[in-house]
Amino acid sequence: MSYTLRGRIESRLAAGLLPLIAAALLAAGLREWWPLVLALLMLAVGVALDATVFHRFLPYQPGWAAVPLGVLELAAVMGLVRLLGVQAPLRPALALFAAAWLVAQLCAHALFPRAHLTYGEDGGELGRAGHVSSAAILALVASAAGVAWVTAPPTTHLEAGVHRGPLVLDRAQRLVGEPGAIVQGGIVITASNVHVRDLEVVGGEHGIEIKDAENVVIEDVVVRGAELDGISARQSEVTIRDCAIRGLRSQKAQGIDISFALDRAPSRVEDCVVEGGYEGIVAHFAHIRLEGNRVMDTRLRGITVTEMSMGVVEENTVDRALGVGIFCSDYSHCEIAENRVVGTRPDLESDNPTRMGVAIFTYYGAMAALRDNVLVDNPSDVVTLMNAEVRHGRPWFGR
Repeated sequence: MSYTLRGRIESRLAAGLLPLIAAALLAAGLREWWPLVLALLMLAVGVALDATVFHRFLPYQPGWAAVPLGVLELAAVMGLVRLLGVQAPLRPALALFAAAWLVAQLCAHALFPRAHLTYGEDGGELGRAGHVSSAAILALVASAAGVAWVTAPPTTHLEAGVHRGPLVLDRAQRLVGEPGAIVQGGIVITASNVHVRDLEVVGGEHGIEIKDAENVVIEDVVVRGAELDGISARQSEVTIRDCAIRGLRSQKAQGIDISFALDRAPSRVEDCVVEGGYEGIVAHFAHIRLEGNRVMDTRLRGITVTEMSMGVVEENTVDRALGVGIFCSDYSHCEIAENRVVGTRPDLESDNPTRMGVAIFTYYGAMAALRDNVLVDNPSDVVTLMNAEVRHGRPWFGR
């Protein structure tokens, strides 16, 4: 079909109206914004490509082109989702995109030609229906923006200087530190929809403790001098990014511990640096994704996924861990890909043969898929014991 520019955009907007309404209803039912944000990104990407690429290079668009063009749009949308940090679960996000794409094909090949008999001759222009659908989308977006504005959690700014803690965040909010803001004594989060960023946390039993909460974001935070865990999350779903944890005071302290959350949405730890500690990053009975982190100088293990956890450990660096670099154990399912494990040291004082400098250790019924890991200067690269399974390549379980 040969579209006019106006026809492309009107067809795109009209076909996107139903998926946008469905996404808004889904967002209301889930009490999460990601379905609506994803639908808006899909619509925005489609209109942008129509105006800048498709209209220019595809004056005639054959029906078979819908599939490769759809793949191109999917790649652009998912790239924006990742870039903007939209917390959209992968499979539901793909399902929403596929449903919207199918609706668009049904509209273009069946509904629009029957409802507007000169649809093909008009180059996809819909006349009055096009104006109505565009107005409806604008009204829906404006309404969603208004709801977001009214329901957005309040923002609290901490001025530069030392603020005595522990601070207890027991309602949805954003806590943002000005340059030089320090919380002395830790932060305790007991509410969902909390965002903490741009702070330094000093001391406390835990630097930051999250309990029974969802949609918690910890970003650009430095934690030092905690007695136990730098960041501890129990029965919670949390995203931790661009953090630094150092100077843990206890011999058994851990950098980041995410536990007892397998029934929650996956938690993420991205681009954090953990220096020292008993274990750098550990997950117990949790669904977790660890990506782009650097863990160094730990005393037990660098990264641990254990107790029937589901974990993706990707593009991390583990330096100079004592005993074990990356550990997958106790019936956990782990995808361990594109990590760099360097200089794992033998724990000579332990007299334990499994701790003699193992880069990647799978143990006790765990299932691990290994792919493209770089293992340098480790006494042992990969060790598997106690009915654990290792596969090299893509995992046999879902991500």
